[in-house]
Amino acid sequence: MACWNGRSADCRQCGRPGAHGDVDPACTTPRCDRDHARSVFRRMSDLSAPRAATSPIHVGVGGWTYAPWRSNFYPAGLVQRRELEYASRQLTAIEINGTYYGTQSPATYAKWRDETPEGFVLPAKAPKRIVAARRLAGTGHQVEDFVGGIAELGDRLAVLSWQFDRTRRLDLAELDDFLGLLPHAVRGRRLRHALEIRDPDVVGEDLLALARRHGVATVFTDSDEHPSFADLTADFVYARLMRSQAERATGYAPQALDRWATLARAWARGEDPDALPHAGRSDAVPAKEREVFVFFISAAKERNPAAAMALMERPGSPA
Repeated sequence: MACWNGRSADCRQCGRPGAHGDVDPACTTPRCDRDHARSVFRRMSDLSAPRAATSPIHVGVGGWTYAPWRSNFYPAGLVQRRELEYASRQLTAIEINGTYYGTQSPATYAKWRDETPEGFVLPAKAPKRIVAARRLAGTGHQVEDFVGGIAELGDRLAVLSWQFDRTRRLDLAELDDFLGLLPHAVRGRRLRHALEIRDPDVVGEDLLALARRHGVATVFTDSDEHPSFADLTADFVYARLMRSQAERATGYAPQALDRWATLARAWARGEDPDALPHAGRSDAVPAKEREVFVFFISAAKERNPAAAMALMERPGSPA
């Protein structure tokens, strides 16, 4: 196995599996030490070499600040303030999770925009204080304030994801009013929205019809802990994959990554794969090409960057 290249969670020097990003004490290969040093220098140089983002399929992870990634994803010695800059040149998307817990200043959003290359996207989770509000229809000012600030991301923004937790009992009439508050453009740019519904009691044909009427996507969550349904309700697909395994260097078995690559390409072609669970009829929407967002989230989080890059290396996936 080649020397560490920023995409393996094995021995940083010789690639021996199972070292979880540290240097295996059994590794004593001088040549590998030299290769490792060259590799770090080369990966640091990658900060000025953005990955081309021409595919309708965007692949990434949730967030970019996670301590274990500093031993199996980020080059040794990379300062924390440059982690987004580096990660955005290895992946084609990152879901901003921090906005769920607290919004940032417009200047911070502008900084994130400027640190990422053209074509890279930064979908963001909307604030919990909005989706947890007792009266959703009364959050118009909060929605306006949040969107006005995060608009500084410019064309990196792509999608806002609205996550409603299981404890948030939703009334579809109230949700209908809330969706009517969401702007579909900001500063002359299109703004799309995705709904992640974690209350299983509200998932069904009525929810899907409501989402289609407002042109918002329902998030496909591949997890046993949350409702998992892949119905198409908009002109894009938003998938969060939550089954990475710590014992696998790439988080998923090769066959599983092959399967997700096949499904992502099918979504991009406009297909509605029957192999995935649905809450309604799979023939309810016309086939048309769709933009696709795939994120590896939670589970064995330390493996998620490797899983994303392994998916991107599949034939026909974004390079």
